[in-house]
Amino acid sequence: MQLHICGLAIFVKMHVIASMSDSSKEAANKPSEATTRLWIRLMRAQRLLLAAIEQDLKAADMPPLAWYDVLWELVRTEKGRLRPFEIEERTLLAQHNLSRLLDRMESAGLVCRETLPEDGRGRWVLVTEEGRRVQARIWTVYAVAIERHLGGKMDDASATALANALERLAPGA
Repeated sequence: MQLHICGLAIFVKMHVIASMSDSSKEAANKPSEATTRLWIRLMRAQRLLLAAIEQDLKAADMPPLAWYDVLWELVRTEKGRLRPFEIEERTLLAQHNLSRLLDRMESAGLVCRETLPEDGRGRWVLVTEEGRRVQARIWTVYAVAIERHLGGKMDDASATALANALERLAPGA
């Protein structure tokens, strides 16, 4: 009987120790209250800022921000062209969304697509001169919107500190 009680005590002690290490593992895998608050604030701020800027673009009769993002990435390349997967990587647009977006932008005369001469399946997306003009026009509204909704609410030191902190979360983004 003593052996059984001793064995039970060892089993209970091992279970308690295992539970403690499991709960400490869970605690180590869960964000702190401060981290959770940061996550919520980042997500809300992103949604609110993007919605406000999209509204400013719409009010100025400009194309949506995604069009600007694609045009900006094309304009900043040496030859004004990228492969669709490169645009996808740089803009974080999903492939199926990007394909439809490029169709609309091509219909509007802002981009054109060319087949790669060495590979009949691959394509380049090239910015047109009209695309360059539209990108510059969008920027005039976009820049004012960024200043109104973000820059006007933070001084440069705070903006730099926040940008540096975000860089640690997504290096090179």
